[in-house]
Amino acid sequence: MPSSEPAPERESGLAEVPAFLRGEGRAGRPKPSPAIPRPSTPAPDAGSSTPAGVDPAALPMPSLSRRRLVTAAGVIVAGLLALSFIRQVGAATDAATRATDLRAGNAVLADEVARLQRDLGHVQDPRYILLAGRAYGLGGPREIPFALAAGAPVLPADAPGSASVRLGAPRLDKTPLDTWLEVLFGPQG
Repeated sequence: MPSSEPAPERESGLAEVPAFLRGEGRAGRPKPSPAIPRPSTPAPDAGSSTPAGVDPAALPMPSLSRRRLVTAAGVIVAGLLALSFIRQVGAATDAATRATDLRAGNAVLADEVARLQRDLGHVQDPRYILLAGRAYGLGGPREIPFALAAGAPVLPADAPGSASVRLGAPRLDKTPLDTWLEVLFGPQG
């Protein structure tokens, strides 16, 4: 006669199948005994290369799932984008600094050009041309050129035209022509 109890081998095989797939919850069958324990790895041999106390089976196994691979690729792409952005910000800052330096240089050059144009205006002035010509002995038609000797003595502090005479010294009743004649030819005498 067939037995109504299932075989023990079959029960142990069904213990690994989840309860909802076996339909135990609906039929009201008794819960099976606790799950079969996982077999442990054998103890290492005395001549094995693994150190005592470290079980290679207990170490976590690294795995590369698609999700981790996509996440790593996303992090790398984001890092590259951040580096690219940082480089562009640095280049823009350098360009702005260079533009500021060039503007300052242009302002200095514009001041230099304005100064040189003023100098050119002075040099082209007829009064300056006559004065510069006198240094070469070229004066007006009624002028007599003269030059002081290289070893000429220094004029005294109270010489006509000096600062001490002009700043409040008593005035002499001489005309400017008499003063020049005295400077050129000496005192009358």
